[in-house]
Amino acid sequence: MVRLPRQTKHAGQGRRRLWHKKKISPHSLRHSYATHLIESGVDLIEVQKILGHQSILTTVRYTHLTEHTQRHAITQINALMDGFAVIWRGVK
Repeated sequence: MVRLPRQTKHAGQGRRRLWHKKKISPHSLRHSYATHLIESGVDLIEVQKILGHQSILTTVRYTHLTEHTQRHAITQINALMDGFAVIWRGVK
């Protein structure tokens, strides 16, 4: 017979304090999971399938622009814009 160590009266208090301090909920875990998937390069359509959403608009609500994705977006936009030369009579 395997005996598990008994928990002391104070063992759960630290967990409870952390739980309330961080305000962790199933929704926040789901939101974080979706954000991490997108930051890791998983396609938004794949995230939609994983989360079981019918509409891509629902999936977009679960994601937000983090510092990591913002830097990546700025880098991509700058790389794209570097290929253009603006002149007075149009774009070259």
